[in-house]
Amino acid sequence: SINGKCFDWLLVSRRSCFRAGVRYYVRGIDSEGHAANFVETEQIVHYKGSKASFVQTRGSIPFFWSQRPNLKYKPKPQISKSVNHMDGFQRHFDSQIISYGKQMIVNLVNQKGSEKPLEQTFANMVNSMANGMVRYVAFDFHKECSRMRWDRLQILLDQLAEQQDE
Repeated sequence: SINGKCFDWLLVSRRSCFRAGVRYYVRGIDSEGHAANFVETEQIVHYKGSKASFVQTRGSIPFFWSQRPNLKYKPKPQISKSVNHMDGFQRHFDSQIISYGKQMIVNLVNQKGSEKPLEQTFANMVNSMANGMVRYVAFDFHKECSRMRWDRLQILLDQLAEQQDE
């Protein structure tokens, strides 16, 4: 109940059975385009007989890369150089578009240091795909929100406002 108005709010997460695994051991995609640790989360609001739903997905960056555990706190990501990334990448987004429609990718990885190549490769692949159903926004979460500056998330919300309204 908010301001005396009662409603039902349901939150359902569905984890994919493809490429499930622990952090660092399972990354990227397979040849069928299944992203590692893919989760679909749906929010459903029911109020006075009306229902609204919002679906958000998350998963590993959808190209071929790995991050092998070692004694370092954060192992360096390795992007595969011996495989055609675009086939699996295209399959991933074709499946996403069929299931969910227009895609808004929000990439929260660091845009410097060891994660920079992941962000650059992801942006380049989305641009190369040139699909009007897929939009890409990079937001360096750790840089922008460091020292508990959660108010800086408004920068991201402003970037996404128009597409969210759609």
